[in-house]
Amino acid sequence: MNFDIARIITLPESKTLEFKQNISPLKQIMRTIVAFANTAGGIIVIGRGDQGEIVGVDDPLAVEEQLANSVADSIAPMIMPDIDIVSLEGKSMLCIRVAHWPGPFYLESEGKEHGVYIRLGSTTRQSGPEFIAEIKRQQSNKSFDQLPCPEYGIESLDHQLIQEEFGKIIGKVKEQQLISLGLLTHFSGRNVVTYGGLILFGRHDVRQMVLPDARVSCARFRGKNKAHFLDRLDLEGSILDTIKQVPNFIARNTRLFPKIAGMVREDIPAYPDFVIREILVNSIVHCDYSLIGMRVMVGIFSDRLEIQSPGILPFGMTLDDFKSGVSRIRNRVLARTFKELGIMEEWGSGYKRIVDYCAEHGYPVPVWQEVGPVLRVIVAPHPEAEESSPHVTPHVTPHVTPHVNKLLVNCRKELGRGELQKRIGVKDRKHFYEAYLTPAMNAGLIEFTIPDKPKSKFQKYRLTAIGWQWLKDQKKFI
Repeated sequence: MNFDIARIITLPESKTLEFKQNISPLKQIMRTIVAFANTAGGIIVIGRGDQGEIVGVDDPLAVEEQLANSVADSIAPMIMPDIDIVSLEGKSMLCIRVAHWPGPFYLESEGKEHGVYIRLGSTTRQSGPEFIAEIKRQQSNKSFDQLPCPEYGIESLDHQLIQEEFGKIIGKVKEQQLISLGLLTHFSGRNVVTYGGLILFGRHDVRQMVLPDARVSCARFRGKNKAHFLDRLDLEGSILDTIKQVPNFIARNTRLFPKIAGMVREDIPAYPDFVIREILVNSIVHCDYSLIGMRVMVGIFSDRLEIQSPGILPFGMTLDDFKSGVSRIRNRVLARTFKELGIMEEWGSGYKRIVDYCAEHGYPVPVWQEVGPVLRVIVAPHPEAEESSPHVTPHVTPHVTPHVNKLLVNCRKELGRGELQKRIGVKDRKHFYEAYLTPAMNAGLIEFTIPDKPKSKFQKYRLTAIGWQWLKDQKKFI
């Protein structure tokens, strides 16, 4: 048996490893076996104390039989973990090795709805209905974004956006091609939009009703925590648009730093553009859009950048699998579209490309973490950026035209569009948007007061932290 117990006993508990001093309480061990089987497999070592000491198991043969009987009697569908007796420091220990299998597995005493458990980090948690649904989808070989949205047909898609994205590749996009791409599917005698179709190309009003969290939120914080905002942006357009807009937000909230090679000076970004794009694309494609109230989030702190995506790794997969190049696509429609548009390259090769790029350009390798029901990537700045230009307070130099400056001066409190036009003295609404409001919002100087509902009749506008700073810099702040 290729099983290094001496090494395993020194590791911390994790998604795939748990230690028990004895088999009491037995039901908790059964829950962990269920969680391992449902999530990514794992090992339970019995006979190790809370402080890491080897306490061993008395009468291991009897305990082994008790465990085997309990597994057979309490877990459904039937599961057969390997239970081995191993010896370390002259003491006997038990190792329960659980493989990942298509489930969901559950404790019979708690039933199919309440007896399903999954592994989140180093803890065993009762599964909610959304994770049970994902396990069942995996068993049926269907991804969430392939599922039909029966209430909406082809008219719910933004055909102009589809043509803009695919026109250069396939010419005039026809309905059959939308079906081939998975944006539409046949359901109950007609073609309806899929969740993937809505995420990628859904009309804004439809997407807001069906999948309001299919978007990306960005924020720049003052220090190392989320106590104080400096800038923020909610991107509510197509997920495809965010790949272009998020890098702009990061660029305006972080510094370049000078790097001298011989007689040549080059300005280098604190965070590598290539790496950020790879992580962002991966986060969007593998996001679990079935989770309600969660979205992809990009946070910039004084000492790091974080990109967080709802959903743990696909069931049956670990971070070690991810780093070794194993790929399991959570959203097939999104992955197919990203591949066709040239946004995403070979599946499973992203981590290696990131590592290679960081090594070549002197950046630290990002750190991937499973934190509860989310996957978080932490990106540290270039070491020379920390030394030469600390970015505790980013120096943002937005482009401010005379029109935009006039808008900022007149927006020192929350005002509606009509009130702003009246203060500035502009009667033409189109001219107001084109010359004043849109440039100010694109520069991050003005923001919505109700970002989740941009067309709300109660919508107003206010200065962002960058807008206030601009006024201070111009010595026009009162």
